[in-house]
Amino acid sequence: MPELPEVETVRRGLNQLTLNQEITGGDVLLDRTLAHPFSVEDFFTGIKGSVITIWHRRGKYLLAELSLSPSSPRQSPPLREAAARLQVGKPGRQIPTEGKRQMLYLGRPQDRTGSPPAVLAPHSAGSSSSTLGVHLRMTGQLLWLHRDEPLHKHTRVRLFFGDERELRFVDQRTFGQMWWVPPEVAPESIITGLGKLAVDPFSAEFSVEYLALKLRNRRRPIKTALLDQSVVAGLGNIYADEALFLSGILPETLCTHLQPEQIERLRSCIIQVLKASIEAGGTTFSNFLNVKGVNGNYGGVAWVYNRAGEPCRACGRAIQRTRLAGRSSHYCVQCQR
Repeated sequence: MPELPEVETVRRGLNQLTLNQEITGGDVLLDRTLAHPFSVEDFFTGIKGSVITIWHRRGKYLLAELSLSPSSPRQSPPLREAAARLQVGKPGRQIPTEGKRQMLYLGRPQDRTGSPPAVLAPHSAGSSSSTLGVHLRMTGQLLWLHRDEPLHKHTRVRLFFGDERELRFVDQRTFGQMWWVPPEVAPESIITGLGKLAVDPFSAEFSVEYLALKLRNRRRPIKTALLDQSVVAGLGNIYADEALFLSGILPETLCTHLQPEQIERLRSCIIQVLKASIEAGGTTFSNFLNVKGVNGNYGGVAWVYNRAGEPCRACGRAIQRTRLAGRSSHYCVQCQR
């Protein structure tokens, strides 16, 4: 599954290639990919004629702000009525989400390659922009292609732009999802799981104190806790293993047994490994590609993930593999305690 670095890599590519581009139409080849509560027709009525102004990231979610181009008609009355029937928000009013401040990674057009994410901004209802949401799930890919490129057999959604270009959502396992959120409606009220996410690892809120509070009284392995998106947004199996190795903590260590200095080191290592992977364009072991169809390179320098039986890059001992809560975990018995 694409994790934070892979999604961030895709976000940067989208901001490089699709900003200020108008969506002129599209095609849905698998209806259930559209997870929003409207029909396929409503989805395209909502996005057609919209211009992408910026792509944000929150955890593993991608969110594009869409503004209407000057030549586009305003949202049709039937669609406004459909949005109102959802009763998920009112103009100018933020939907409560368990008291959490909803944060998005604020993308910038100049983010081309390796600079670490540094800016976060709130996203709320009351905006005149609509939102296009995407979650890649297990095998989703967003590819920027020419319209005459042959269709991959796992293509699920196509969004058409000018100059015969298109953005294709390709998804072998079909778990990926897309949403359209009308203006003045909070994305958290429509996009499944968005409102339950923890803070982003690159946000100021991700402090040692925050992580200690989240892990306190959790009588479960630290590896399992790190995969919980209500603890840290965006972490998955790859970077949880990598961060635990760098911090010298065994995956099965109970959260309640962690010392303050271990939590401080773990927080630092989470940020360190995520930045390193973003610099490398993410990790490709099976399906991940960036928007230009290029593999990520972090897998070739990974410390432990997917390296069972190979020598540890630090001490030479064989990397071990075990299962925790149904997920594989990779570690070094010499370097981790």
